Order: sequence, then C-alpha cells, then structure tokens
Amino acid sequence: MTTLVICVDRSGTIGRTTNVPMPVAGWEAVRSLVTDVGLGDPEDASVNCLLEALRIARDLRDEREEAVVAVVSGESDSPIGADRSIAAQIDDLVDRYDPRSAIVVVDSAEDERVIPIVESRVPVDSVDRVVVRQAHDIESTYYLLKQFLADEQLRSTVMVPFGVALLLLPALFYWFSPAEALAGVAGLLGAALLYKGLAIDRLLAGVPERVREALYAGQVSVVTYVVAAGLTLVGFFFGALSASELETGVPVVVESMQFVYAAVPWLAVAGLTAAIGRLLDELIRDEGIRTPYLNLPFVILAVGLVVRGFAGYFLEQESVLDHLHVANVAVSAGQRLALFILAGLVVSVVGVKVASDVGSETLTEIADSEGDGTRSKERRDGE
Repeated sequence: MTTLVICVDRSGTIGRTTNVPMPVAGWEAVRSLVTDVGLGDPEDASVNCLLEALRIARDLRDEREEAVVAVVSGESDSPIGADRSIAAQIDDLVDRYDPRSAIVVVDSAEDERVIPIVESRVPVDSVDRVVVRQAHDIESTYYLLKQFLADEQLRSTVMVPFGVALLLLPALFYWFSPAEALAGVAGLLGAALLYKGLAIDRLLAGVPERVREALYAGQVSVVTYVVAAGLTLVGFFFGALSASELETGVPVVVESMQFVYAAVPWLAVAGLTAAIGRLLDELIRDEGIRTPYLNLPFVILAVGLVVRGFAGYFLEQESVLDHLHVANVAVSAGQRLALFILAGLVVSVVGVKVASDVGSETLTEIADSEGDGTRSKERRDGE
C-alpha cells in the first residue's frame, strides 16, 4: 500500500521557475527540483514546502511504510485553469502509483483550496501547512489578508457595507446625536451582513425566474400564493386594529397577544390557501402527491390552533377576553388552553395518518404499475 505525499503549488511558481513538466514524482526528482527552485528564487516559500514533503516521505519510509513524494503545480494563470491542471496531474499520479491515501503539504491558504480536488480522487489522511518559523504570525496574517482581498464575494460582503457606513457616519453625527448615529450605523451593518449571510440576495435573484416558470407552467399555486399574501395583509391589519382598540396604558405584552389572537386565524387561512394550491399542483403532476405537501395543511391548522389557544389564555388571564362557553358551560382559562392544545394534537395526528395512508397507496400504485410494465415487457420478449 502506497502513501502519496503531495506538495501542492496552486500558483504555478514551481513550474514557471524550473520549466519542468508536471507532475514530478520520486525522491531524486523532487530533491533535484528543490535545488532548481532554490536557485531560481531563494526567498520562495515553495522551497520549504518541497523540503517538508521530502521529510514526511523519509519519516514514513523509516516507519517501514511505502511512500512516494510528488509535486503538482498549476499550469494556468486563471484559478479554474490551475485547478483543472492540478486535477489532471493528480489523476496521472493515481493511475501511476495507485495510492491508498495521501498527505497534502501546502505553504499558503491559497494552496489549501486544492484539498477538495485531492480528496475527490484519493483519501487524504493529513494536511501539513508549512509556515516559516521566523515570520509565523506575519506570514499567517499576510496570507489571510491576501485571501480576503482576493475573494471578490467576501470583499463585497464586508468592505462595501463598512465603506457605506463610514461615509454615512459624518452626516449622521451632524444631524443626530452620537448614540443615534452609532445605532443607525450598527443597524445598517447588521442588515447588510444578514442580507448576505442568509443568502437573501440569491433568493431574491431567483424569484423572477421561479415566477416566470410558474406562470408558463400554469401552476395553480401562483394564484393561491397571491390570495395567501392578501389574506396575510388582512390578518396583520385586523391584528393591529384589534390591538389599537385596547384601553390606554395596557402593557405592550398584552397588545402583542391581542394582535396575535386576532391575526392568527387569517394567517392560518393564508397558510392553508397556499398549501392547498401547492397540493393541487402535486395532484396535477403524474408522479402523485408527496407526503410533506399532503401533511402541510394539517400542520398549519394545528399550529394555528395552538398559538391562538396560548394567546387566548394570556388575554383571559388579563381579563381582556371573556370566558369561553362550551354547551352553555363556562370554561376556565386553563381548560380553554387545554382544549386548543388537544385540538391541535388531534389535527396533527390526523394529518400524519392521512399522509401515511395516501403515501402507502401511492407507493403501492407505483409498484403495481411498474410490475405491470415488467410483465408486459416479459410477454413481448416471449413472443
């Protein structure tokens, strides 16, 4: 079993300095390459990377383990071209030596990006990053800054929001107090980082395409989503209206509970409308209904019942709501909450049961259709 010790040079410095075809493999070939790289540029960190690869191969051989030291180097100025050339070189080494595993030696954060390419072709047991001891902190900081400045997406995510915030800061200090100005800048930076961190930009970028596909495909969910959005607005309106009708001086918590209590039915109906539209799209499809979409309306209804039950419980404790009457019998706040929770659990269990039964029937139908198709094929083959 052979262990491949690979010195990775993504930037292609070794290849350009020595003009040696890559990959280079074998103890003597790599040791000769160290001399050529050192004579070409004594300050190049690749010399240390090559020596470290030789040292690891020697230690493995001392432990009675077969090891082959090799060097791969990027042969293109573009990152994609360099990675593809390195992938081809690793394929050559794998075909030549059939290694059991690999140990990757790098000297920069940029070279570490090649590790997934190596892992896709041979298992990687260890990654050894070489940093010159005399300048460990400086070089590590340098590579981190270099990687940060080279990443266009990272620059746009971090540097642009900070630049906009610094430009706005003098104007905010002029028009507002220092506390308000700092709070505004902090809010702007937080919103920008969340916008990029949660990939909201990618989600919004794909919305027009998904809407266009839905319109062209004639999906029922397009209409139900619009209706659900309208019902959601109605729910927020009635919730805010209901909260505003409370007496002056009511705590904010009570107003919030009143808003939730009034808005939840409309929001639940909006969710049910959207879920039913998606369910109709699934019915139109030839593959049948998938279980998650079948269970979704029951989950929305169950959550709506439980949330409204808790909101009603708190409001009844504050004497905002009257006692609930069931069959002319007054129900206490605790019993009211228990009834809503029980109803939510029952709806949820019914949803799971319905989804399980329909899913089993769908699988049976699919299996029967596949079996009929197989038998028909066998009869045709026999004829």
